[in-house]
Amino acid sequence: MYAYSDFDESFVRDRVRQFRDQVARRIDGRLTEDEFKPLRLMNGLYLQLHAYMLRVAIPYGTLDARQMRQLAAISERWDRGYGHFTTRQNIQFNWPKLRDVPDMLDALADVGMHAIQTSGNCVRNVTSDHFAGAAADEIADPRPYAELLRQWSSDHPEFQYLPRKFKIAITGATADRAVTRAHDIGLRVVARDGAVGFQVSVGGGLGRTPMIGRVIRDFLPEADLVPYIEAVLGVYNQLGRRDNKYKARIKIAVHEMGLDTIRDLVEARFAETRAEFPGAGAALADIRTAFRAPGFRAGGTAIPSGSPAFRAWADTNLSDHRREDHAIVIVSLKTPGQQPGDASADQMRVIADLAETYGYDEIRISHRQNVILPHVRKDDLPAVFEALAAAGLAAANAGLISDIIACPGMDYCALATARSIPVAQEIAVLFETLDLAHEVGPLRLNVSGCINACGHHHVADIGILGLERAGVETYQITLGGDPTDRIAIGERTGPGFAAGEIVGAVERIVMAYLERRDGPAEGFADAYRRLGLAPFQKALYSEGSKEDAA
Repeated sequence: MYAYSDFDESFVRDRVRQFRDQVARRIDGRLTEDEFKPLRLMNGLYLQLHAYMLRVAIPYGTLDARQMRQLAAISERWDRGYGHFTTRQNIQFNWPKLRDVPDMLDALADVGMHAIQTSGNCVRNVTSDHFAGAAADEIADPRPYAELLRQWSSDHPEFQYLPRKFKIAITGATADRAVTRAHDIGLRVVARDGAVGFQVSVGGGLGRTPMIGRVIRDFLPEADLVPYIEAVLGVYNQLGRRDNKYKARIKIAVHEMGLDTIRDLVEARFAETRAEFPGAGAALADIRTAFRAPGFRAGGTAIPSGSPAFRAWADTNLSDHRREDHAIVIVSLKTPGQQPGDASADQMRVIADLAETYGYDEIRISHRQNVILPHVRKDDLPAVFEALAAAGLAAANAGLISDIIACPGMDYCALATARSIPVAQEIAVLFETLDLAHEVGPLRLNVSGCINACGHHHVADIGILGLERAGVETYQITLGGDPTDRIAIGERTGPGFAAGEIVGAVERIVMAYLERRDGPAEGFADAYRRLGLAPFQKALYSEGSKEDAA
């Protein structure tokens, strides 16, 4: 993985010193909150519902054991002993005191981490496939390209004050595990005539106006990546609306002006940026050396036998590695009843130990708020499972209905209009109690606590959006969303449900699916495409449906 250069070290330390002075001036009253706000946001510090929140960047979701241990130590010393992993592959600390934040940033810098550009109207963390560098279907490791874009975009003088925040995702595999077309720019590595390049989409995004990104370039040569992305950002910086933040994203410009017009403007700007670009070949070659494959230890190609609990975990929480003697391990942070995406300091240390002992010191964070050990020998899987089980991290539910994405909601977020975490907990516990999760099979259920859609509810099989109606929490349901190559925005089912009704509503949807699916092999997404919305609406809203579910 990438390690700080001397420039990185100097740059980050200077930013911390600068922010330390700004914090001191805020505490003693020389800065008002209005004056301080843009300064703290530039350093990843939010003022949430009850306290400050520090969002720490985990570039393209990659970190090592030393960094994970430092996150654990920070959570214990300056927070409440846990961290919350997000859909942007970052980590959030929800309870820091303002006076402590500079010390937290210094501690992050000690292990090559920071919180720069995790907030504000700039290029946010470039996210990537959480199986990057390990997946069996990978064309090329996308992380060197993500790192190149991180270096290019960090403190870019033209793009620090964009009309709105800007998000980029990249995948290097044939399957899209990075939800690329739900981003302002989506990049998919493709091969053409022996050359590696990118399919580029623009104008994706969720929030109050969900849109699917549209392909603006079928094939962009690798050498043109930076000048082309700079051209897209330059056009957006000029066109994006600054008079209305709800219409400021690039997706609105693409929708209102049309893809062809945007493409023409980008190509014209690209002709200029490409001519001025010195090239990134040498820089990319240096970056790639930091992402060399580890020295794999050979082992058996079969998953060892074990207890029923181990076998259940292996069935759900392992994915194919490009080596037959290794597996990708998904560490679920979704034990039913727990807060989705949270890990305690002790759990972070267990993950760090396992990565160091069995995983070649590599860890990934997924946009589904889980942790990935990308390289584990199959021979070592029983030992890994036992350690995870002892730490409460062996929930055998990756990809199942209790593997729920949930934003912090009204328990933490000042923007939220409804709670997300209790809803997710109650749904997960219900299906654990009914012992139905494995019978249902793969099913994505996501919960957002407001229209900003941080829980990605639009692209879930079952999406739940919490809203406030006349002072009462109400939950809308969407069905048929899909974050994969077949990306789709879910359809709203109809009127919302009260907080006390939403869990029963989800149960009715799932039971309707089980009754109507064409056998266990037909997943929810395929069944929904075949059946359409009507039978699920009937199950939700027909007379007596609530009484039947009670």
